[in-house]
Amino acid sequence: MNTVRTGLLIAALTALFGGIGFLIGGPAGMVIALGIAAVTNLFAYWNADKIVLRMYGAKPLDRATGGDFYRIVEGLVQRANMPMPKVYLIENPQPNAFATGRNPSNAAVAATTGLLQRLSKEEVAGVMAHELAHIRNRDTLTMTVTATLAGAIGMLANFGLFFGSSDNRNNPLGMIGVIAMVILAPIAAMLVQMAISRGREFEADKGGAEISGRPDWLASALEKIATAAPRIDNVAAERNPATAHMFIINPLHAHSIDGLFSTHPRTVDRVLRLRAMADAMGLVQTNARAAEPMLSGASAGRRRGPWG
Repeated sequence: MNTVRTGLLIAALTALFGGIGFLIGGPAGMVIALGIAAVTNLFAYWNADKIVLRMYGAKPLDRATGGDFYRIVEGLVQRANMPMPKVYLIENPQPNAFATGRNPSNAAVAATTGLLQRLSKEEVAGVMAHELAHIRNRDTLTMTVTATLAGAIGMLANFGLFFGSSDNRNNPLGMIGVIAMVILAPIAAMLVQMAISRGREFEADKGGAEISGRPDWLASALEKIATAAPRIDNVAAERNPATAHMFIINPLHAHSIDGLFSTHPRTVDRVLRLRAMADAMGLVQTNARAAEPMLSGASAGRRRGPWG
């Protein structure tokens, strides 16, 4: 069902792309716009993950340099029976994390230094389990392609504003229609993008809780991140707001309306669902012994890790 819903949403964006092309240049414009959409999707499939990681100055880690953080990801991957993703660290004081990649065999997870400094090992495990769930569900590809198409739609609409005119016989609506399209098309694209993102966050919360076996770890982490993130700037995210939906918590500060135009569900709603899962599993509080099967390797070799 998730695959069908995602396909329909991406198809809606592609159709919107073609519709804008038609309004700008008639049938020929629609063909050109659909061609651009196809090229954009292909480019995003192969390169978007590398571009996003470069945007945030993410540094690759391995077992020798990744310390506890790397080993926690390894433990979670073993529990989930998934391929090991590449692991990255972002120098940024805002606690946050995201996953990217076109499929589970070509994926990456990234966390900020702020996340590793402010959260316990159990909470970090909860966050990374959430990101691994995104990879397992193939959300990373869906969200990246959707974000790329949404951005391209905005550029195409602006193109229509500058080059459309009432004298253009290929334009069915004239200049007034072009102006309306420029205003409405990016909003429609943003709504589709956010619909994907918000629903996927709930699914990844659930999947991450199943991977770690501790919904309360992720619930506690979300509360800490949601409290700290609004007070700490993420300059790279503010410069690239189209990537905001990739993070576990919205990294932007200009998101006072957490409703129709929010890239993430309300944190309180996510936490309530996770606490209900923990109660159903008979879990009370996070404790170190419960983490031992997953984190036992994290206590060794702390000397060179960036976190510990």
